Amino acid sequence: MSQSEQGAVFTVETRHPGWPARLGPLRVPAGVVALRPIRMRDAREWSRIRLRDRAHLEQWEPTAPGPWTERNAYWAWPPQWAGLRSLARRGQCLPFVITVDGAFAGQITIGNVIRASLRSAWVGYWVASANVRGGVASAAVALVVDHAFSVAGLHRIEATVRPENEASTRVLARSGFRQEGLFRRYLEVAGDWRDHLCFAITAEETGSGLVAAMVHAGRADYA
Repeated sequence: MSQSEQGAVFTVETRHPGWPARLGPLRVPAGVVALRPIRMRDAREWSRIRLRDRAHLEQWEPTAPGPWTERNAYWAWPPQWAGLRSLARRGQCLPFVITVDGAFAGQITIGNVIRASLRSAWVGYWVASANVRGGVASAAVALVVDHAFSVAGLHRIEATVRPENEASTRVLARSGFRQEGLFRRYLEVAGDWRDHLCFAITAEETGSGLVAAMVHAGRADYA
């Protein structure tokens, strides 16, 4: 890659297309799923679910400094919210809360947004243990990917997941992501360096959209 091409790829986007926004609703067996921007007042509910679901979440999330109880206490949310909002305002991420029937049920983020000639990002998400079945994660992924490829103007989205996380690999595969490879010892998770599968999807591969595909397959309805 030449220096001029390298400069074009990593041009910083100063606008923030695609955020804030409200996405959905979409009805799945678990309820009505929608996405909304993260809010400062999400702190207590975010913390309550994260502390309750430690066993469900910690085995899949990257290792971070400090004990789980401190990293997920309600006072840990404001700096996270401020950091995500700052990145979103600079066009570098799209952070959303997942709601089911109006209640906080998890988070989904389009992160590391690079524009210019690359127009790529990754998607990451977590869902409360009470909502791991019933199409919640699939609906959230469909909503945010369609939004990223349309309003936000992206072209490619990647996702990395541990091979052992069968629920998440199913979500990505059913959403149309294709497996591209295996990243050896990619992230430190649960105290060790873990292999991760790399999945990806491009705008051309979504056809009329992931939400439309879910509805056509009978896995969701417009709410």
